[in-house]
Amino acid sequence: MIDNLNYYRVFLTVVEAGGISQAASRLYISQPAVSKSIRNLEEELNVQLLDRSTHGAKLTEQGSILYEHLKMAFENIAEAELRLQRLTAFETGELRIGASTSLCKYVLMNYLKDFITENPHIKLSIDCHSSVNTIKLLEEEKIDLGLICHTALPSSLEYLPLAEIHDIFVTTSGYVDHLFDEEPVETNPWLFAGNMTSVLQKQPLNQNTDSDAVSTSSRYLSPLYAKEILEKCNLMMLEPENVTRKHIDHYLYEHNISPVQILDINNHDLLTDFASIGMGVSAVVKEFIPKESIKNGLTELPLPEPIAPRSIGFAYRKNKKKSQALELFLSKVKSKAI
Repeated sequence: MIDNLNYYRVFLTVVEAGGISQAASRLYISQPAVSKSIRNLEEELNVQLLDRSTHGAKLTEQGSILYEHLKMAFENIAEAELRLQRLTAFETGELRIGASTSLCKYVLMNYLKDFITENPHIKLSIDCHSSVNTIKLLEEEKIDLGLICHTALPSSLEYLPLAEIHDIFVTTSGYVDHLFDEEPVETNPWLFAGNMTSVLQKQPLNQNTDSDAVSTSSRYLSPLYAKEILEKCNLMMLEPENVTRKHIDHYLYEHNISPVQILDINNHDLLTDFASIGMGVSAVVKEFIPKESIKNGLTELPLPEPIAPRSIGFAYRKNKKKSQALELFLSKVKSKAI
């Protein structure tokens, strides 16, 4: 490789300017200096790059090959310099965020909307994982920021709380009434091993659209029956390793509630959908229930004692120097925090 890259720059300028004299004018150097640079480059490469005449200089075949490659190389260098300038000015950068599907849908999108509008050049990537896996990705430095349900964190991570969420149990009054019939409703967990869409289509919805209020028509929807309902029902919850599931399991243990049938589902929205069509009782986050589900008859199961609220927030590495994109995003988050 030629040590003096200035030879290459002079060569490019001669070709693009159309001659030695024109290049000298652009480079603010003498014509002999331009000619000498071209001769030195030809000697280094041991090829003739230009055919010189009184009418100017034309590329040889070897010169055309060199020009095409040098043009791309210098364009890449110019692009790299521009990206660095934008990065310094907060115009670009990269931000990698991890969050569960539910947190992404119901929380993260609200923070991203304005941020993306104000910073369109920032490259954004989102990995959808549970809070447990998001924490692992943070430790492995595969993401810059994680939106998580608060749990025990490694000492290397910082936590910025955003809001409280409330876990509840939801069902339909019709399902609860069937639980106390002489012939209990059939619940077959193997039904869920097939096509989820077909299950949803076959089950009728309770079209109660008169009000957004939660229906409480069943006399069994009372704190007095809560323990019995949770022990007899088809109880649908997130998977055991999930932070939310552990919180619910702890509540059940503390209140001596031992469900007989538990169905593990790895998607919060499906928990809501399945409870809405009368498949059982679901443990869900109250703030993540669509209003449409309430209109369709979804009912909160009254409890003798409510489940303790939890915190959601952003986690990030404590001692690692933050990227400018991350610093900018966190400043936006903090300015919106109440």
